[in-house]
Parts: sequence; structure tokens; C-alpha cells
Amino acid sequence: MVALSRSSILPQTHATISSADNAVVETSIPARLDRLSWSRFHTRIVTALGITWILDGLEVTLAGSLAGGLKQSALQFTNIDIGLANSAYLAGAVIGALGFGWLTDRIGRRRLFFITLSLYLVATACTALSWNVASYAFFRFLTGAGIGGEYAAINSTIQEFVPARYRGWTDLVINGSFWIGAAVGAIAAIVLLNPAVIDPDIGWRLAFLSGAALGLVIFVMRLWIPESPRWLMIHGDSDQAHRILEEIEREAVVHNDAQAAVLPTIRIRKRDHTPLREVFETLLRIHSQRARLGLVLMVAQAFFYNAIFFTYALVLTDFFGIASDHVGWYLLPFALGNFLGPLLLGRLFDTLGRRIMITFTYAVSGVLLAISGYLFSIGAVDAMTQTALWMIIFFFASTAASAAYLTVSEIFPLEIRALAIAVFYAIGTAVGGVAGPALFGALIDTGSRNSLFAGYLFGAVLMIVAAAVAWRLGVAAERRPLEDVARPLAAVEPD
Repeated sequence: MVALSRSSILPQTHATISSADNAVVETSIPARLDRLSWSRFHTRIVTALGITWILDGLEVTLAGSLAGGLKQSALQFTNIDIGLANSAYLAGAVIGALGFGWLTDRIGRRRLFFITLSLYLVATACTALSWNVASYAFFRFLTGAGIGGEYAAINSTIQEFVPARYRGWTDLVINGSFWIGAAVGAIAAIVLLNPAVIDPDIGWRLAFLSGAALGLVIFVMRLWIPESPRWLMIHGDSDQAHRILEEIEREAVVHNDAQAAVLPTIRIRKRDHTPLREVFETLLRIHSQRARLGLVLMVAQAFFYNAIFFTYALVLTDFFGIASDHVGWYLLPFALGNFLGPLLLGRLFDTLGRRIMITFTYAVSGVLLAISGYLFSIGAVDAMTQTALWMIIFFFASTAASAAYLTVSEIFPLEIRALAIAVFYAIGTAVGGVAGPALFGALIDTGSRNSLFAGYLFGAVLMIVAAAVAWRLGVAAERRPLEDVARPLAAVEPD
């Protein structure tokens, strides 16, 4: 537990304990943020920032659903080309997450989510202008870098604004909204790959231009979003932090449960940055157990998801004979299952708890994929049955994947939160995601159901192992302040 002192419930500004450059400030900012009820401000925050997941879902779905169109285009993509281009996107996400994650903790959340969105905008527009396989893969790499940076900047921002009692369900639903974008991408693919509507060689280019247009809309939506008061508190701008918080409090009301409670404060030593030595010490020594938990959860879900989803269209076209312009119809129920999982199961993460629910969703996902993979290998399913099975599997798997992002974004100190998200996203994506699409693309090219089943079985085993690790190392973060879950590095014990 963070050592807190007690004060009046009336919002105080802040008190400077010492006047040196590394002054200690006593502040109630975290408690004031956590005592608020849900308001229009919070709705606007999660809409303007959370829409990034819709954007990512659109991107990934288009890349998968457009596979058939790319193979038929003048660029003449092969399955391996598509798998490698998808891996390039994920490789970009890895590098972008690490670089931008470090910058997010250093120069602020707000600056970074404009920088990363701008990179995405330009890169995805350029993707539509690709002239060969190499240029397509390069622009997909840059697009991934923008999206990877978005994950780090936005996850940390949302965590720091949303009150503790809503944090689990909100985070899961936002991450699950990826599948709203997936559904939009699927519908777009149905139209843009229909030869009766538009030339497929033009259609896939228009699909990526639509992503750039959506990114421009998001850019405008974010103009009003303030910097995180928690980040400002750490980085020595308490006055600005309190001004922002006062604006929020004018719109939001105190939750009933917090009306009569005393308002805790925390002492923070101001700092302009966190040395990399301290970052590594925190991850590798102080919170090494939590680091192992985050690593296993992220690697397992990344392989599970990316390996299957990036090659979803190829399985339908190559093994079930589905026309490329019809793939989107099969993706819609799949996307629905993925979104409903976090939406319906998310509140249980705030009631039953993180440890129980993470273990449950990972284990069920792994077992169901193993069963589904076996049925596929023996030819016991058709395209519709396979889609129905994947819809059920990813009802749980989507919740599990969202829980991995929730975990790494709340179990590490504020000063390194964005970088921690980036590190585990990057490692998980690099180990579990980059290799997955390329591997499964090669397995599909063999034309062997048994070979593909082996890949599915490997993904299932990873999820079951992750479930066991979550049960052993899980952190009870439900309904607790972030400063309680992970003590800030700059926190000072009271005299």
C-alpha cells in the first residue's frame, strides 16, 4: 500500500514540502480523480482515445480480408507475400511501441497521441499508393509503428483518467472495440472487393484511404483532450494538473460511496524524467514477478490472435473455397463474438477479480481452440461451422487478450506505465505476433489440414500455460487506485 495521509474531503490544491529542484509535493490528485462518478467527460475521453482500437481493427481486418484482392491485383501477391507484409505491420508496431512508449513517459501523453496518429495517417494513405510488394510492406511497417505508439500513449492516458471502480470494465470494452473496426472493415471489404461494384485492384486502395480519412476525424476529436493530471503531478507541473482537474470536477460529481470519505493525499518528489537504469531495475528486480506475468500473457494472446486472425481469409478461401469478395460475411459474426466477450464478461473483472477471470478466459480459449482445430483437421466442419466455432472461441479469447493489456497498464508505477505497456506489447507482438502470420501463411501454403492443426494446437498450449501463470502470479488490482496497485517511484513516505 502507498503511504497516504488523510485530509478533508474538500479538494485542496497542493502543498510544497520543500523548495529545492526536487521538491516534494503533497497532492490529492489521484484520490480526486478516483472519487468521481462517470460523467460526459469520461465518455468523451474514452471515445476520442478508445477509437484507436476501432482504427486498428479496421486496419487489421482490411489487411486480412483484402488478401484475396491483393492476390488478384496487378501486384500479384502470394500467400507468403501477404504473411510477410502482415508481419511487417506487426514489426513496425513493436518498434513504434518501444520508441513512442519511452517518449510518452518522458514528454507527456497528449503530445504523443497526436504524433502517433499523424504517423498512422500518412503511412496508411501511402499504403493505398503502393507500387509493388516491397513498398506495400514498408508502408504497412510505418502504419504499424503509428498504431504501436498509440497503444502505449492511449492505454496509459485512459487508465489515469478513469476512476478505479470503472477501470477494469472500461479498459476491456475499449480494447474489445477493436472488433467494431473489424466489422466495419469486413463490410468495406464486401463492397470494395465486389467486381460488380468496383475494380478489385482499385478497391483495396480505397479501403486503406478510408482508414486515413477516419484517422483525420479522430485527430480533430482529440484536440480538446487535456494532459493527464497524474503525469503532470509527477513531472513538476502541479498547478496545471489542478487546473485541469478543477475543470473535470465542474462537470463530474463525487460518487455516492466517496461523499463521506476522507480524501487521501500522496507525497510526490518532482522529476522531469525517469532514468533508464531505474526503469530496468523496476521491471527486472522490483517488479520482476509482475514482469513475468505481463510477458506470458502478452506473448500467448499475441500468437493466438495474430496467427489466426491475419490468416483468417486465407483459410476460408484456400480450404473452404469461399470467394474473396464474400469473406467479409464470415468475418462479421466472428467480430461480433469478439466484441461481446469483453462487453459481457468485463464487469466480472471488477467484481470476481482479475486473477480468477484472466485464468478462466485464457484456459477456456486454449481448450476450445484445440477442439476446434481437431475438428478442422478431420474435415468435420464447413465454413459456416468453422466460423461459428471461432465466434465462440474468441468470445473468451478477446476478453483474455483485452485483460492482458489491462494487466500491463495497471500493475507498474506511473512513471514507467507507458513504457511498460510498450515493452510487453512489443515483446509479445515480436515473439507471438510477428512470427505467427508468417508461420501460418506457410502452413496454409502446404495445403495440409494436419499442418495447420499443429499450429492451432501450439497456440492453444500457449494460452493454457498463460492461464496457469495468471493463477499463480495474478495481481488483485480490481477497484484499487493505481497508486495502491503500484507505488509511484517518486512517492515519498510521510515523516
